[in-house]
Amino acid sequence: MNPKMRAIHHTYRLSLAIACAAPAMFIVLSGCGSAEKEKEAVAAVQTTPAQRSPISQIISAEAVVFPIQQATIAPKITSTILEFKVQRGDRVKKGQLLVVLENKDLDAAAKATQGDFEQADAGYVTTVESSLPQQIQKAELDAAAAKAAFDAQQTVYDSRKELFQQGALPRRDLDSAAVALAQARSVNEVAQKQLADLRRLGKEQTLKSAHGSRLSAEGHMLAAQAQLSYSEIRSPIDGVVTDRPLYVGDLATANQPILTVMNVSRLIAKSHIAQSEAAVLKVGDSAELKIPALDHPLKGRVTLVSPALDPGSTTIEVWVEASKPDPALRPGMTAEVAMTTKAVKDALVVPMSAVFKNAEGADYVVLAGSDEKAHQKTVQVGIRNADLAQILSGINAGDPVITTGGYALPDGTQVKIEKPAADEKVAADKSDEKKDPANDKKDAKDDKKDPKAGGATKPAQKDRE
Repeated sequence: MNPKMRAIHHTYRLSLAIACAAPAMFIVLSGCGSAEKEKEAVAAVQTTPAQRSPISQIISAEAVVFPIQQATIAPKITSTILEFKVQRGDRVKKGQLLVVLENKDLDAAAKATQGDFEQADAGYVTTVESSLPQQIQKAELDAAAAKAAFDAQQTVYDSRKELFQQGALPRRDLDSAAVALAQARSVNEVAQKQLADLRRLGKEQTLKSAHGSRLSAEGHMLAAQAQLSYSEIRSPIDGVVTDRPLYVGDLATANQPILTVMNVSRLIAKSHIAQSEAAVLKVGDSAELKIPALDHPLKGRVTLVSPALDPGSTTIEVWVEASKPDPALRPGMTAEVAMTTKAVKDALVVPMSAVFKNAEGADYVVLAGSDEKAHQKTVQVGIRNADLAQILSGINAGDPVITTGGYALPDGTQVKIEKPAADEKVAADKSDEKKDPANDKKDAKDDKKDPKAGGATKPAQKDRE
Protein backbone atom coordinates (compact mmCIF):
# COMPACT_ATOMS: atom_id res chain seq x y z
CA MET A 1 0.00 0.00 0.00
CA ASN A 2 1.39 3.35 -1.07
CA PRO A 3 1.93 6.11 1.45
CA LYS A 4 -1.11 8.06 0.27
CA MET A 5 -3.50 5.16 0.71
CA ARG A 6 -1.99 4.37 4.12
CA ALA A 7 -2.65 7.96 5.28
CA ILE A 8 -6.26 7.82 4.12
CA HIS A 9 -6.83 4.49 5.90
CA HIS A 10 -5.34 5.87 9.15
CA THR A 11 -7.58 8.93 8.99
CA TYR A 12 -10.67 6.70 8.47
CA ARG A 13 -9.86 4.53 11.53
CA LEU A 14 -9.33 7.63 13.69
CA SER A 15 -12.69 9.08 12.61
CA LEU A 16 -14.41 5.75 13.34
CA ALA A 17 -12.89 5.60 16.81
CA ILE A 18 -14.02 9.16 17.59
CA ALA A 19 -17.52 8.37 16.33
CA CYS A 20 -17.73 5.29 18.55
CA ALA A 21 -16.38 7.08 21.62
CA ALA A 22 -18.79 10.02 21.37
CA PRO A 23 -21.95 8.16 22.53
CA ALA A 24 -20.07 6.62 25.46
CA MET A 25 -18.83 10.01 26.56
CA PHE A 26 -22.39 11.40 26.27
CA ILE A 27 -23.71 8.58 28.46
CA VAL A 28 -21.00 9.17 31.08
CA LEU A 29 -21.60 12.90 31.07
CA SER A 30 -25.34 12.37 31.32
CA GLY A 31 -24.86 10.01 34.29
CA CYS A 32 -22.68 12.52 36.07
CA GLY A 33 -25.25 15.24 35.50
CA SER A 34 -28.03 13.07 36.98
CA ALA A 35 -25.94 12.23 40.01
CA GLU A 36 -25.22 15.90 40.56
CA LYS A 37 -28.91 16.73 40.26
CA GLU A 38 -29.80 13.97 42.75
CA LYS A 39 -27.22 15.24 45.14
CA GLU A 40 -28.60 18.74 44.99
CA ALA A 41 -32.30 17.71 45.35
CA VAL A 42 -34.21 20.17 47.56
CA ALA A 43 -37.33 19.81 49.73
CA ALA A 44 -40.21 22.18 49.13
CA VAL A 45 -41.39 23.68 52.46
CA GLN A 46 -43.45 26.51 53.86
CA THR A 47 -42.43 28.59 56.86
CA THR A 48 -43.85 30.99 59.38
CA PRO A 49 -41.91 33.09 61.87
CA ALA A 50 -42.09 32.30 65.57
CA GLN A 51 -44.00 35.20 67.09
CA ARG A 52 -45.34 36.48 70.36
CA SER A 53 -49.02 36.07 70.95
CA PRO A 54 -51.49 35.23 73.74
CA ILE A 55 -52.12 31.51 74.18
CA SER A 56 -54.45 29.43 76.32
CA GLN A 57 -54.32 25.77 77.22
CA ILE A 58 -57.65 24.26 76.21
CA ILE A 59 -58.79 20.75 77.12
CA SER A 60 -61.48 19.40 74.80
CA ALA A 61 -63.64 16.35 75.34
CA GLU A 62 -66.93 14.78 74.37
CA ALA A 63 -69.70 15.15 76.95
CA VAL A 64 -73.35 14.30 77.53
CA VAL A 65 -75.84 16.94 78.69
CA PHE A 66 -77.74 16.31 81.94
CA PRO A 67 -80.08 18.42 84.06
CA ILE A 68 -78.60 19.36 87.40
CA GLN A 69 -81.90 18.27 89.00
CA GLN A 70 -83.97 15.30 87.87
CA ALA A 71 -86.64 13.20 89.58
CA THR A 72 -87.83 9.82 88.38
CA ILE A 73 -91.12 9.53 90.25
CA ALA A 74 -92.47 6.12 91.28
CA PRO A 75 -95.44 5.32 93.60
CA LYS A 76 -94.87 3.63 96.96
CA ILE A 77 -98.05 1.57 96.64
CA THR A 78 -99.62 -0.52 93.89
CA SER A 79 -102.95 0.89 92.75
CA THR A 80 -104.94 1.88 89.67
CA ILE A 81 -104.31 5.33 88.19
CA LEU A 82 -107.45 7.39 88.81
CA GLU A 83 -106.34 10.72 87.30
CA PHE A 84 -103.35 12.43 85.70
CA LYS A 85 -103.10 16.13 86.53
CA VAL A 86 -100.29 16.88 84.03
CA GLN A 87 -99.18 15.99 80.51
CA ARG A 88 -95.74 15.53 79.02
CA GLY A 89 -94.11 18.94 78.52
CA ASP A 90 -96.04 20.68 81.33
CA ARG A 91 -94.10 22.86 83.74
CA VAL A 92 -94.67 21.96 87.38
CA LYS A 93 -93.79 23.39 90.79
CA LYS A 94 -92.41 21.63 93.83
CA GLY A 95 -95.27 20.04 95.77
CA GLN A 96 -97.74 20.23 92.88
CA LEU A 97 -100.20 17.29 92.59
CA LEU A 98 -99.35 15.18 89.54
CA VAL A 99 -101.20 11.86 89.82
CA VAL A 100 -104.11 10.50 91.87
CA LEU A 101 -104.37 6.73 92.51
CA GLU A 102 -107.44 4.74 93.60
CA ASN A 103 -107.64 5.26 97.40
CA LYS A 104 -111.11 4.53 98.82
CA ASP A 105 -109.90 1.71 101.07
CA LEU A 106 -107.03 3.82 102.31
CA ASP A 107 -109.35 6.71 103.04
CA ALA A 108 -111.64 4.44 105.11
CA ALA A 109 -108.71 3.07 107.09
CA ALA A 110 -107.48 6.59 107.78
CA LYS A 111 -110.86 7.64 109.13
CA ALA A 112 -111.12 4.54 111.38
CA THR A 113 -107.71 5.13 112.91
CA GLN A 114 -108.51 8.79 113.39
CA GLY A 115 -111.55 7.77 115.46
CA ASP A 116 -109.38 5.48 117.61
CA PHE A 117 -106.95 8.27 118.19
CA GLU A 118 -109.64 10.74 119.22
CA GLN A 119 -111.00 8.17 121.70
CA ALA A 120 -107.54 7.56 123.17
CA ASP A 121 -106.90 11.28 123.34
CA ALA A 122 -110.17 11.81 125.23
CA GLY A 123 -109.22 9.03 127.68
CA TYR A 124 -105.85 10.66 128.25
CA VAL A 125 -107.45 14.02 128.96
CA THR A 126 -109.98 12.40 131.30
CA THR A 127 -107.24 10.59 133.17
CA VAL A 128 -105.10 13.68 133.55
CA GLU A 129 -107.88 16.12 134.35
CA SER A 130 -110.40 13.99 136.28
CA SER A 131 -109.70 10.36 137.16
CA LEU A 132 -106.26 10.75 138.63
CA PRO A 133 -107.08 13.78 140.80
CA GLN A 134 -110.19 11.99 142.10
CA GLN A 135 -108.17 8.90 143.00
CA ILE A 136 -105.64 10.98 144.88
CA GLN A 137 -108.38 12.89 146.67
CA LYS A 138 -110.16 9.66 147.72
CA ALA A 139 -106.87 8.19 148.95
CA GLU A 140 -106.22 11.30 151.00
CA LEU A 141 -109.72 11.12 152.55
CA ASP A 142 -109.34 7.42 153.31
CA ALA A 143 -105.97 8.04 154.90
CA ALA A 144 -107.35 10.88 157.02
CA ALA A 145 -110.36 8.79 158.17
CA ALA A 146 -108.12 5.84 159.04
CA LYS A 147 -105.84 8.12 161.02
CA ALA A 148 -108.82 9.62 162.93
CA ALA A 149 -110.23 6.18 163.69
CA PHE A 150 -106.85 5.01 164.89
CA ASP A 151 -106.43 8.04 167.12
CA ALA A 152 -109.94 7.59 168.61
CA GLN A 153 -109.38 3.92 169.30
CA GLN A 154 -106.06 4.76 170.90
CA THR A 155 -107.86 7.14 173.29
CA VAL A 156 -110.46 4.48 174.18
CA TYR A 157 -107.76 1.93 174.90
CA ASP A 158 -105.79 4.31 177.09
CA SER A 159 -108.83 5.22 179.19
CA ARG A 160 -109.90 1.60 179.67
CA LYS A 161 -106.38 0.61 180.61
CA GLU A 162 -106.35 3.29 183.30
CA LEU A 163 -109.75 2.10 184.65
CA PHE A 164 -108.56 -1.51 184.58
CA GLN A 165 -105.53 -0.59 186.66
CA GLN A 166 -107.81 1.09 189.18
CA GLY A 167 -109.98 -2.08 189.35
CA ALA A 168 -112.99 -0.30 187.99
CA LEU A 169 -113.08 -2.22 184.64
CA PRO A 170 -113.01 -5.92 183.95
CA ARG A 171 -110.21 -7.49 181.95
CA ARG A 172 -112.60 -8.45 179.15
CA ASP A 173 -113.32 -4.79 178.21
CA LEU A 174 -109.61 -3.95 178.14
CA ASP A 175 -108.92 -6.80 175.77
CA SER A 176 -111.75 -5.69 173.46
CA ALA A 177 -110.29 -2.18 173.35
CA ALA A 178 -106.84 -3.61 172.50
CA VAL A 179 -108.24 -5.64 169.60
CA ALA A 180 -110.10 -2.60 168.23
CA LEU A 181 -106.88 -0.52 168.51
CA ALA A 182 -104.88 -3.10 166.53
CA GLN A 183 -107.47 -3.14 163.77
CA ALA A 184 -107.54 0.66 163.59
CA ARG A 185 -103.71 0.75 163.42
CA SER A 186 -103.69 -1.72 160.51
CA VAL A 187 -106.33 0.19 158.56
CA ASN A 188 -104.44 3.44 159.08
CA GLU A 189 -101.12 1.97 157.91
CA VAL A 190 -102.74 0.59 154.73
CA ALA A 191 -104.45 3.89 153.95
CA GLN A 192 -101.26 5.89 154.50
CA LYS A 193 -99.24 3.50 152.32
CA GLN A 194 -101.79 3.65 149.50
CA LEU A 195 -101.74 7.44 149.58
CA ALA A 196 -97.95 7.52 149.52
CA ASP A 197 -97.75 5.00 146.66
CA LEU A 198 -100.35 6.86 144.65
CA ARG A 199 -98.52 10.11 145.11
CA ARG A 200 -95.09 8.62 144.40
CA LEU A 201 -95.69 6.00 141.66
CA GLY A 202 -99.35 5.71 140.83
CA LYS A 203 -99.66 9.18 139.34
CA GLU A 204 -96.59 8.74 137.10
CA GLN A 205 -97.54 5.27 135.89
CA THR A 206 -101.15 6.20 135.33
CA LEU A 207 -100.07 9.14 133.20
CA LYS A 208 -97.63 6.91 131.26
CA SER A 209 -100.35 4.36 130.61
CA ALA A 210 -102.79 6.96 129.35
CA HIS A 211 -100.09 8.67 127.27
CA GLY A 212 -98.98 5.34 125.78
CA SER A 213 -102.49 4.50 124.67
CA ARG A 214 -102.79 7.91 123.07
CA LEU A 215 -99.43 7.56 121.24
CA SER A 216 -100.34 4.11 119.94
CA ALA A 217 -103.61 5.37 118.52
CA GLU A 218 -101.86 8.39 117.02
CA GLY A 219 -99.26 6.15 115.36
CA HIS A 220 -101.92 4.00 113.73
CA MET A 221 -103.66 7.13 112.51
CA LEU A 222 -100.47 8.63 111.02
CA ALA A 223 -99.61 5.35 109.29
CA ALA A 224 -103.05 5.22 107.70
CA GLN A 225 -102.79 8.85 106.65
CA ALA A 226 -99.35 8.18 105.13
CA GLN A 227 -100.74 5.30 103.10
CA LEU A 228 -103.51 7.58 101.94
CA SER A 229 -101.00 10.30 100.97
CA TYR A 230 -99.09 7.80 98.82
CA SER A 231 -102.12 7.71 96.54
CA GLU A 232 -101.52 11.38 95.70
CA ILE A 233 -98.17 11.79 93.92
CA ARG A 234 -96.59 15.24 94.03
CA SER A 235 -93.54 16.76 92.34
CA PRO A 236 -90.39 16.90 94.50
CA ILE A 237 -88.79 19.65 92.37
CA ASP A 238 -89.58 22.51 89.99
CA GLY A 239 -89.21 21.44 86.38
CA VAL A 240 -90.79 20.02 83.23
CA VAL A 241 -92.53 16.67 82.80
CA THR A 242 -90.35 14.85 80.26
CA ASP A 243 -91.82 11.34 80.43
CA ARG A 244 -95.24 9.86 81.26
CA PRO A 245 -95.41 6.25 80.05
CA LEU A 246 -98.76 5.22 81.62
CA TYR A 247 -102.38 6.27 81.14
CA VAL A 248 -105.51 6.64 83.29
CA GLY A 249 -106.76 3.15 84.24
CA ASP A 250 -103.32 1.52 84.08
CA LEU A 251 -102.01 -0.25 87.15
CA ALA A 252 -99.23 1.72 88.81
CA THR A 253 -96.81 -0.74 90.38
CA ALA A 254 -94.91 0.19 93.52
CA ASN A 255 -91.35 1.44 92.85
CA GLN A 256 -91.88 1.48 89.05
CA PRO A 257 -91.47 4.92 87.36
CA ILE A 258 -94.62 6.61 86.10
CA LEU A 259 -93.28 10.19 85.62
CA THR A 260 -89.99 11.97 85.03
CA VAL A 261 -89.49 15.63 85.95
CA MET A 262 -86.35 17.55 84.92
CA ASN A 263 -85.22 21.02 85.89
CA VAL A 264 -83.93 22.27 82.52
CA SER A 265 -83.13 25.77 83.80
CA ARG A 266 -79.69 24.51 84.79
CA LEU A 267 -77.89 22.04 82.52
CA ILE A 268 -74.46 20.46 82.84
CA ALA A 269 -72.27 18.54 80.43
CA LYS A 270 -70.61 15.51 82.02
CA SER A 271 -67.36 14.31 80.49
CA HIS A 272 -64.60 11.90 81.49
CA ILE A 273 -61.09 13.35 81.24
CA ALA A 274 -57.72 11.62 81.35
CA GLN A 275 -55.86 11.98 84.63
CA SER A 276 -53.02 14.00 83.09
CA GLU A 277 -55.42 16.59 81.68
CA ALA A 278 -57.78 16.72 84.65
CA ALA A 279 -54.85 17.43 86.97
CA VAL A 280 -54.70 21.05 85.74
CA LEU A 281 -58.48 21.62 85.85
CA LYS A 282 -60.15 23.38 88.76
CA VAL A 283 -63.64 24.52 89.64
CA GLY A 284 -64.36 27.93 88.14
CA ASP A 285 -62.31 27.51 84.94
CA SER A 286 -64.05 29.05 81.93
CA ALA A 287 -65.42 26.68 79.30
CA GLU A 288 -67.49 26.48 76.11
CA LEU A 289 -70.10 23.98 74.96
CA LYS A 290 -70.59 23.21 71.29
CA ILE A 291 -73.54 21.29 69.88
CA PRO A 292 -74.44 20.61 66.22
CA ALA A 293 -77.73 22.50 66.53
CA LEU A 294 -76.00 25.83 67.29
CA ASP A 295 -73.55 27.79 65.16
CA HIS A 296 -72.07 29.54 68.18
CA PRO A 297 -70.67 27.98 71.36
CA LEU A 298 -72.34 28.44 74.73
CA LYS A 299 -70.38 29.97 77.57
CA GLY A 300 -69.98 27.96 80.75
CA ARG A 301 -67.69 27.09 83.62
CA VAL A 302 -66.30 24.03 85.35
CA THR A 303 -68.45 23.26 88.41
CA LEU A 304 -67.07 19.87 89.43
CA VAL A 305 -63.79 17.98 89.14
CA SER A 306 -64.37 14.60 90.76
CA PRO A 307 -61.99 13.91 93.66
CA ALA A 308 -61.86 10.21 92.75
CA LEU A 309 -61.21 8.16 89.62
CA ASP A 310 -63.95 6.31 87.82
CA PRO A 311 -63.02 2.67 88.61
CA GLY A 312 -64.36 1.46 85.27
CA SER A 313 -62.40 3.78 82.98
CA THR A 314 -59.72 5.23 85.32
CA THR A 315 -60.74 8.72 84.17
CA ILE A 316 -62.00 11.71 86.14
CA GLU A 317 -65.55 13.00 85.77
CA VAL A 318 -65.80 16.73 85.06
CA TRP A 319 -68.97 18.86 84.97
CA VAL A 320 -69.34 21.98 82.86
CA GLU A 321 -72.44 24.09 83.56
CA ALA A 322 -73.85 26.33 80.84
CA SER A 323 -74.19 29.94 82.02
CA LYS A 324 -77.39 30.53 80.03
CA PRO A 325 -78.82 27.32 78.56
CA ASP A 326 -80.10 27.78 75.02
CA PRO A 327 -83.48 26.20 74.17
CA ALA A 328 -81.61 24.08 71.63
CA LEU A 329 -79.51 22.56 74.43
CA ARG A 330 -81.45 19.63 75.84
CA PRO A 331 -80.74 16.77 78.24
CA GLY A 332 -79.34 13.70 76.56
CA MET A 333 -77.52 15.60 73.80
CA THR A 334 -73.88 14.99 72.97
CA ALA A 335 -71.75 18.12 73.23
CA GLU A 336 -68.10 19.05 72.87
CA VAL A 337 -66.68 20.95 75.82
CA ALA A 338 -63.56 23.11 75.63
CA MET A 339 -62.14 24.08 79.03
CA THR A 340 -59.50 26.80 79.41
CA THR A 341 -57.01 25.97 82.16
CA LYS A 342 -54.00 28.25 81.67
CA ALA A 343 -53.42 31.51 79.78
CA VAL A 344 -50.27 33.49 78.91
CA LYS A 345 -50.65 36.97 77.41
CA ASP A 346 -47.22 37.33 75.78
CA ALA A 347 -45.91 33.91 74.78
CA LEU A 348 -43.53 32.83 72.02
CA VAL A 349 -45.72 30.57 69.88
CA VAL A 350 -45.46 28.41 66.77
CA PRO A 351 -48.12 26.36 64.99
CA MET A 352 -48.79 23.09 66.78
CA SER A 353 -48.28 21.23 63.48
CA ALA A 354 -44.64 22.41 63.44
CA VAL A 355 -43.70 20.65 66.70
CA PHE A 356 -42.41 17.06 66.44
CA LYS A 357 -40.86 14.45 68.73
CA ASN A 358 -37.52 12.79 68.11
CA ALA A 359 -36.52 9.21 68.89
CA GLU A 360 -35.66 10.16 72.48
CA GLY A 361 -39.11 11.70 73.01
CA ALA A 362 -37.88 15.30 73.06
CA ASP A 363 -39.80 18.06 71.24
CA TYR A 364 -38.18 19.80 68.31
CA VAL A 365 -38.96 22.19 65.46
CA VAL A 366 -37.29 22.55 62.06
CA LEU A 367 -35.97 25.95 61.00
CA ALA A 368 -35.22 27.11 57.46
CA GLY A 369 -31.71 28.52 57.83
CA SER A 370 -30.13 31.36 55.87
CA ASP A 371 -27.90 28.70 54.27
CA GLU A 372 -31.04 27.26 52.60
CA LYS A 373 -30.86 24.14 54.74
CA ALA A 374 -33.15 22.61 57.37
CA HIS A 375 -31.96 22.72 60.99
CA GLN A 376 -33.60 20.75 63.80
CA LYS A 377 -33.85 22.67 67.08
CA THR A 378 -34.76 20.95 70.34
CA VAL A 379 -37.31 23.09 72.22
CA GLN A 380 -39.11 23.12 75.54
CA VAL A 381 -42.86 23.31 75.03
CA GLY A 382 -45.20 24.93 77.53
CA ILE A 383 -48.90 25.41 76.87
CA ARG A 384 -50.39 23.50 73.96
CA ASN A 385 -53.74 23.76 72.26
CA ALA A 386 -55.22 22.62 68.97
CA ASP A 387 -53.56 25.40 66.95
CA LEU A 388 -50.52 26.74 68.79
CA ALA A 389 -47.71 25.63 71.08
CA GLN A 390 -45.80 27.84 73.51
CA ILE A 391 -42.02 27.63 73.15
CA LEU A 392 -40.21 28.22 76.43
CA SER A 393 -36.67 27.79 75.08
CA GLY A 394 -34.77 26.65 72.00
CA ILE A 395 -35.65 29.31 69.40
CA ASN A 396 -36.19 33.06 69.26
CA ALA A 397 -38.96 35.30 68.00
CA GLY A 398 -38.79 35.72 64.22
CA ASP A 399 -37.02 32.43 63.52
CA PRO A 400 -38.50 30.87 60.33
CA VAL A 401 -40.17 27.68 61.49
CA ILE A 402 -41.05 25.11 58.81
CA THR A 403 -44.78 24.44 59.05
CA THR A 404 -45.31 22.33 55.92
CA GLY A 405 -42.86 19.68 54.76
CA GLY A 406 -40.90 19.52 57.99
CA TYR A 407 -42.09 16.11 59.20
CA ALA A 408 -39.23 13.54 59.16
CA LEU A 409 -37.04 16.05 57.33
CA PRO A 410 -33.36 15.19 58.05
CA ASP A 411 -31.16 17.84 59.58
CA GLY A 412 -29.12 19.66 56.95
CA THR A 413 -31.49 18.92 54.04
CA GLN A 414 -31.49 21.62 51.39
CA VAL A 415 -34.87 23.33 51.24
CA LYS A 416 -36.71 25.80 49.09
CA ILE A 417 -39.46 27.99 50.51
CA GLU A 418 -42.74 28.01 48.67
CA LYS A 419 -45.48 30.58 48.87
CA PRO A 420 -48.48 29.63 51.02
CA ALA A 421 -51.85 28.84 49.47
CA ALA A 422 -54.29 31.64 48.71
CA ASP A 423 -56.09 31.52 52.06
CA GLU A 424 -52.81 31.23 53.95
CA LYS A 425 -51.42 34.18 51.99
CA VAL A 426 -54.35 36.37 53.01
CA ALA A 427 -53.71 35.55 56.64
CA ALA A 428 -50.00 36.22 56.18
CA ASP A 429 -50.74 39.59 54.53
CA LYS A 430 -52.90 40.61 57.46
CA SER A 431 -50.09 39.67 59.79
CA ASP A 432 -47.58 41.66 57.69
CA GLU A 433 -49.70 44.79 58.03
CA LYS A 434 -48.83 44.85 61.71
CA LYS A 435 -45.08 44.83 61.01
CA ASP A 436 -42.79 47.86 61.39
CA PRO A 437 -42.79 50.09 58.20
CA ALA A 438 -39.01 50.17 58.40
CA ASN A 439 -38.99 46.61 57.04
CA ASP A 440 -40.75 47.62 53.78
CA LYS A 441 -37.46 48.19 51.91
CA LYS A 442 -36.18 44.78 52.94
CA ASP A 443 -39.44 43.16 51.81
CA ALA A 444 -39.13 44.93 48.42
CA LYS A 445 -35.69 43.43 47.93
CA ASP A 446 -36.94 40.00 48.89
CA ASP A 447 -39.68 40.27 46.27
CA LYS A 448 -37.01 40.33 43.52
CA LYS A 449 -35.77 36.95 44.59
CA ASP A 450 -36.98 33.71 43.05
CA PRO A 451 -39.35 32.08 45.59
CA LYS A 452 -38.52 28.64 44.23
CA ALA A 453 -34.81 29.09 45.01
CA GLY A 454 -35.32 29.41 48.77
CA GLY A 455 -34.29 33.08 48.81
CA ALA A 456 -31.52 32.96 46.15
CA THR A 457 -31.65 35.27 43.07
CA LYS A 458 -32.44 33.88 39.67
CA PRO A 459 -28.90 34.30 38.23
CA ALA A 460 -27.44 32.43 41.18
CA GLN A 461 -29.89 29.60 40.62
CA LYS A 462 -28.88 29.47 36.95
CA ASP A 463 -25.16 29.34 37.80
CA ARG A 464 -25.76 26.47 40.26
CA GLU A 465 -27.57 24.47 37.60
